[in-house]
Amino acid sequence: MTATLAYYNHNSAAFFADTVSVDMSALHDRFLSTISAGGIVLDAGCGSGRDAYAFFKRGFRVCAFDASPELAQLAEEHTKIGILVRTFDDVREQACYDGIWACASLLHLPQAAIPAALARLWAALKPGGTFYMSFKLGSGERLHNGRHFTDVLEIQLRSWLADLPELGEIECWLSSDQRPGRFDQWLNAIVLRAAPAPDRLITGGADPFLPHLCAAMKRATEVELAVAVVKMTGLRLLLPDLYDMLAPDDHAGNSPMSVIFECDGAIGPA
Repeated sequence: MTATLAYYNHNSAAFFADTVSVDMSALHDRFLSTISAGGIVLDAGCGSGRDAYAFFKRGFRVCAFDASPELAQLAEEHTKIGILVRTFDDVREQACYDGIWACASLLHLPQAAIPAALARLWAALKPGGTFYMSFKLGSGERLHNGRHFTDVLEIQLRSWLADLPELGEIECWLSSDQRPGRFDQWLNAIVLRAAPAPDRLITGGADPFLPHLCAAMKRATEVELAVAVVKMTGLRLLLPDLYDMLAPDDHAGNSPMSVIFECDGAIGPA
């Protein structure tokens, strides 16, 4: 990845100009049709910020990152959205996003590193969420103009996805490169994470509590949280869903939701 990252840092302006105006609306429509209006979308490896900006303009809440500091700066100037500089190894969120978009980004990883990256992104996806990814069609690893590529066939992609928990429907299809003078074929995939059947009693242990809590909040019309002690790190995990519940749902700004929070102990900084 060092040579690939150096390529994007050195050629960031040319890459930005070459990709920022490419029409991806058909793919955007296909992806966003599976996500509730106003949902949280992660653009993982956002490049020019083209897709993140399109999602933002359509009313979705967008988080985005790229490994290249130079590209991230250009993307932030273009989108006016804060773009984080980080890699797939840095993704540690749990059940945070309604949709994850990894367009032509995972393909720069070594083949051996892709399953672990998929698992981290999958863990960051909410139950019932949607994961889009794309690779150049082919098989094996190669270097091209200073960049590393892992080309993928559908059978290989499905074998990686088979190990993900709560795996729902997988839809794969081929498309042509939309850039002028490019003739690459792309393997696209939309993968749905199944929403687990609700249990009345959650005991923790190997089964994380947070996804159950977030799913229950999404279905609820009123939430009352009563805890003994809460830390800010724990409270931050609930904020996206709390904001969803309290958001106005009509033109008058009325919210149908109510949240009652009771804490018998202290709210700590950590």
